[in-house]
Amino acid sequence: MLTHFQIWRGIDTLASRQGLSPSGLAKLAGLDPTTFNKSKRGATDGKLRWPSTESLAKILAATGASLDEFVALVSDGAQVHTRPLPLIGWAQAGLDGYFDDSGFPKGHGWEEIAFPDLSDAHAYALEITGDSMLPVYRDGDRILVSPSANLRRGDRVVVKTLAGEVMAKQIGRLTAQRVELKSFNPAYEDRAFPMSDINFVHRIIWASQ
Repeated sequence: MLTHFQIWRGIDTLASRQGLSPSGLAKLAGLDPTTFNKSKRGATDGKLRWPSTESLAKILAATGASLDEFVALVSDGAQVHTRPLPLIGWAQAGLDGYFDDSGFPKGHGWEEIAFPDLSDAHAYALEITGDSMLPVYRDGDRILVSPSANLRRGDRVVVKTLAGEVMAKQIGRLTAQRVELKSFNPAYEDRAFPMSDINFVHRIIWASQ
């Protein structure tokens, strides 16, 4: 499992390689300049604070660094534990047999990818197909999905309906009775469903682009 110290060391090293301070790296990525300040890394009660996956994705995009390069910076010669995650094709995700009744991936025989170990034992990856999710996700991109992650307005999610339709959208509104979804591509309409028509809503926590 990656440690708090390793993650922040990776961010500091990435900033240094760009000739920037952590604050400068945050500004380069379009984040609040204080996002990576030392004061943001722990609370006064001693509780550790972690950078969000969104902020990590933004600094990688801003610097042109790949996920593999960041993992190398994080490890700095230390062992980083990875585990294989199931990689499911977009068309497969809509078929029966790939998810159990709880919405967790099941079965065998699919491709797997290695990823730094996560707390969510049911995490999986999906490979994007088509252009309906442009400009956020392109054909061939791989997204990492966490079924156990908490959901809130603005999250990017994978949704599967009981009818077998699978889509990646952004949560516009979510209640116990209904979910409203915003499309990434303006050529495709926003959607809304009663929760009784939904198989699962899983949060996207990373994208390999």
